[in-house]
Amino acid sequence: MFFILAWYQRSHLSCTKMTAIQPSPNHTSFLAYLQSLPETPHRLKKRMFATWTPDQELNQVRLRSGADMKRKLQWFDLVGLGVGGMLGVGVFVTTGRVAANISGPAVVLAYIIAGISALLSSLCYTEFSIQIPVAGGAFSYLRVTFGEFMGYFAGANILMEYVLSNAAVARSFTEYLSCTFGEEPNSWRVEVGGLANGYNRLDFPAVAVVILLTLCLCHSTKESSILNIVMTVFHVIFFGFIIISGFCIGSAKNLIHPSGLTPFGFRGVIDGAAIVYISYIGYDTVSTMAEEIKNPPKALPVGIVGSVVIVTALYCLMSLALCVMIPYNEISNASASFALAFKMIAGWEWASNFVGAGATLGIVASLLVAMLGQARYLCVIGRARLVPFWFAKVHPSTGTPLNATVFLGICTATIALFTGLDIVVDMISIGTLLVFYLVANALIYRRYVVNGSNHPAPVLLFLLLLSSSSVGFSMSWKFHEQWWGLAIFGGSLFIITAFFHYLLPCTARPTQWSVPLMPWPAAASIFLNVFLMTTLKIRAFQRFGIWACLVTLFYVFYGVHSTYSAEELGMEDQVLILSFKSIDLVGFLLSTKEE
Repeated sequence: MFFILAWYQRSHLSCTKMTAIQPSPNHTSFLAYLQSLPETPHRLKKRMFATWTPDQELNQVRLRSGADMKRKLQWFDLVGLGVGGMLGVGVFVTTGRVAANISGPAVVLAYIIAGISALLSSLCYTEFSIQIPVAGGAFSYLRVTFGEFMGYFAGANILMEYVLSNAAVARSFTEYLSCTFGEEPNSWRVEVGGLANGYNRLDFPAVAVVILLTLCLCHSTKESSILNIVMTVFHVIFFGFIIISGFCIGSAKNLIHPSGLTPFGFRGVIDGAAIVYISYIGYDTVSTMAEEIKNPPKALPVGIVGSVVIVTALYCLMSLALCVMIPYNEISNASASFALAFKMIAGWEWASNFVGAGATLGIVASLLVAMLGQARYLCVIGRARLVPFWFAKVHPSTGTPLNATVFLGICTATIALFTGLDIVVDMISIGTLLVFYLVANALIYRRYVVNGSNHPAPVLLFLLLLSSSSVGFSMSWKFHEQWWGLAIFGGSLFIITAFFHYLLPCTARPTQWSVPLMPWPAAASIFLNVFLMTTLKIRAFQRFGIWACLVTLFYVFYGVHSTYSAEELGMEDQVLILSFKSIDLVGFLLSTKEE
């Protein structure tokens, strides 16, 4: 009997060695995958709410990438990455469109509202990033709090918004580059007949810049950071030129001519805030650098919060300078609105070329940082086996996620080739706002339940009531209900939060850094993200619904089976190995006793 067990142990150990080489044994053949499909409900139940601990994320999961990412970044690198990642995205891409059609001169108020919302979300990100300093950002934060599916869904949306926003920014690069040489914004694009409007202008310069940046990011993170800091310094100087020149040659009368400061009403300000919110996507890239920072507890708060504050101030001054230069109804709806504004002012035509060159440089810096962050997200999702494990590999010599960087670079270049800004801008906003909303919920739950000693039920009830009241207030605003509806839902938001704060005081606080005055900042973040989401058009929700269905189906038919094979079956193998080792030990002791 003992010999039979020993033989089984040897054969089983040889199988487990193969498992270590091939992380997903059930997927070695398509036939094996088909045989596992009937088990989908059982596996879904097992994996959907499976959580990891921060220690597992930091050690066990991180080691799956093979080589470690190299810790070379300081706090000033993070500030540079955050500022560089945000500066060129929204202010050049959306400011003219929002000022001309949605908010008017009050676009500066839209940036202030969006900046406050981004600041609150950045506080939530900061606490998470210090507790869980891994490259996964929102994906990792939600996975350790609400389970595998919620983390996967957030990660998929983050990747979607990164790829779409990078493609949109790359196309605006072409518009400003053409203005640098005195050409029309669309003159460097190739129009193709037979394609739908919005997809019929092929943009080869955008593809070229994405490919060049992809190659740069494959080489080294530190060198990419140095390049970004150099470009960001010139970019800030360039911003100063636009702001000072705009105020000098412009007139305050343009802020109220021809229809006042808010020609579209306060509703237009709120609608504009939801669109310009994509300007703040770049700060969460800083949190994805956590594995490459020398001192995360000190560097991350400065890098994340500091970059949001700096960029918000610059955005407000830039948008104000644009509206001071020319009346809002004369602002171009094209992405190159700043360059075209200088072109319309007598004696300042030369500045149009300079602005085009400066904006081009800023856009390159933004693309560099955003593409840096998106590859880290995909790398960590690959570690979790929710996408093919090939994406999780870190190159041993460069210390960068090479496979993820190349794949996402190809996706970004493909979309940038033919897709216009108007098609993707609302999708970007809704995806960003949803992820930031989920992170704020996760922070409250983690602080009060996971790290605290409270039962989950009252905390989940609070989050449900808070979200429901936020939706009620937002719907009352959107559909022009009476003021009493806004008063009821707005008052309930305050009362619910105050009641929760009184009944469940936040006693558990992290030792290094934490969001102050909890739960108020996180609750305000939840409300603002819901409110700004509901201002978007119905078309954005329709497109997002299709995307959500696709990524959910991918999770059910691939992610669940992949993670089940890697985690559940792997755990069973480890238990069997330990059991057989115990049998060996007992047999050895018995034989020793007989002797």
